[in-house]
Amino acid sequence: MNNERIALFPGTFDPFTIGHQSLVSRGLTLVDKIIISIGINDKKQTYSSLEKRMEAIEYLYKDEPRVKVMSYDSLTVDFAKEVGAEYIMRGIRTVNDFEYEKSIADVNRKLSGIETFILFTEPEHTHISSSIVRELLRYGKDISQFVPKGTDLY
Repeated sequence: MNNERIALFPGTFDPFTIGHQSLVSRGLTLVDKIIISIGINDKKQTYSSLEKRMEAIEYLYKDEPRVKVMSYDSLTVDFAKEVGAEYIMRGIRTVNDFEYEKSIADVNRKLSGIETFILFTEPEHTHISSSIVRELLRYGKDISQFVPKGTDLY
């Protein structure tokens, strides 16, 4: 019997930012393992390929055995059950994020019994979002201050 506490950290991660990195670091103090789960969503137009995003995040955590990177094309709760995750970890930057995340957490708990825990973004990262970083990329701007060192493979 495995008593490992596993959390799924789902998202598009296009790109994975220093805000995401901070959440993973803090999440590792609460659980034994985090699976960074890149959701495949045909409705979202991504800047970087799934392969490139996975490669960048795997590079970042190459020396951290408690972090695994996977992709999935199903409901998040179904994937969580498939990989043995008891928790879904989410980050919140704003009040608007809270309303959205609470609704999803309520549905996920009702469907599967899987609990969601929320970590609030650290104040120095609240202005950073993947959408803003993607916009900077589109216009050829330097994004190095917004993404973890070594992951700006864009």
